Amino acid sequence: MKEDEKGAMTTYHVPALLQESIGGLNIKSDGIYLDLTFGGGGHSREILKHLDTGRLIGFDQDEDVLKNLSDGVDEEHFTFVNHNFKYMRHFLRYYGIEQVDGILADLGVSSHEFDEAERGFSFRFEAALDMRMNRRSDLKASDILNNYDREALLAIFRNYGEVENAKYLTDTIIQGRTKNEIRMTGDFLQLIAPCIPKQKEKKYVAKVYQALRIEVNKELDALSEMLQQSKDVLKTGARISVITYHSLEDRIVKNVFKTGNIDGIEEKDPIYGHVKKAFEEVNRKVITPSEEEIALNPRARSAKLRIAEKK
Repeated sequence: MKEDEKGAMTTYHVPALLQESIGGLNIKSDGIYLDLTFGGGGHSREILKHLDTGRLIGFDQDEDVLKNLSDGVDEEHFTFVNHNFKYMRHFLRYYGIEQVDGILADLGVSSHEFDEAERGFSFRFEAALDMRMNRRSDLKASDILNNYDREALLAIFRNYGEVENAKYLTDTIIQGRTKNEIRMTGDFLQLIAPCIPKQKEKKYVAKVYQALRIEVNKELDALSEMLQQSKDVLKTGARISVITYHSLEDRIVKNVFKTGNIDGIEEKDPIYGHVKKAFEEVNRKVITPSEEEIALNPRARSAKLRIAEKK
């Protein structure tokens, strides 16, 4: 939380499952930790409270978070990296760090990104269809809608949005863009209106937007790459806490923690028959927010936390 110019408290992003995710790391006061999704700095500030001589490195590809670095962050023990967390291993090498004592990742879109109309993440606002977390990248949601071929669009809506009538939606977009480019929220919603089921408008459009956002930011690729890197980056006995917000993310995290790979296929030792995996699950059952937390922070409703320990 921070104050705006009038002194009113404003929220950049309220961390979901804050105590559960931090507690699950078993933080050592002299350890080295990574917050891969700095955002408003809520998780980072909580980690720093547990450090004495330790060090925290925060990652975030969104330039907007730079304004939060002076908001109560202990710079003596904190380093910020303004890049995607898929470059985690590269930057650790740059800073001369071989392995770390814990990793935290709070995935998805921050409240700030949803609430800033110009970012194009929310269909609540009339805005350009952007959806880039890293505004230095070239690909925007409008580029996907106007330039991807039918096969690519269909795959995105089916795989990333699990949209029920993905074929109808894709054909509607392909036909509509031959008349006018799709650039703004209003134009897009008007175009796909015939595809939207009655009484399910918000849920349907949310799936469509999720699919576009995942493709724009290559979110699932980055998550898979990060989880693979974490096998090497974490010390033996170190922990990783990952908070997800939809089934696609959660499935990848669950599979890697359970089987060691994103496909969820167990590979067994040919001699002893043990499953070959890098992690041991700390919480066998996924951790979800309490009713009290959801009442205070409704956007935490879909959050799921999984914690694992490096074997």
